[in-house]
Amino acid sequence: MNKAQLIDAMAADAGISKAQAKSALDSFTDNVGTTLSGGGRVSLVGFGSFSVSARAARDGRNPQTGAVIKIAAKNVAKFKAGADLNAKL
Repeated sequence: MNKAQLIDAMAADAGISKAQAKSALDSFTDNVGTTLSGGGRVSLVGFGSFSVSARAARDGRNPQTGAVIKIAAKNVAKFKAGADLNAKL
């Protein structure tokens, strides 16, 4: 499912217009991004949790040449599925 399909499904389920569903989805993604960029965590009971994880610097290899390259440390977004979501899988 892509973003447009999700917006269509949200609009149909909630009985709202596609514009309202798009606005709601955009608000959700913006707020999750803002919270994570501030080092916070977003927990939706039953669905899952979004958090930030620090990835340490490490050595990697260029697959074409085999040369060792340095991969910088960075923060990455992480999602852990909740019990209700796992039960649906």
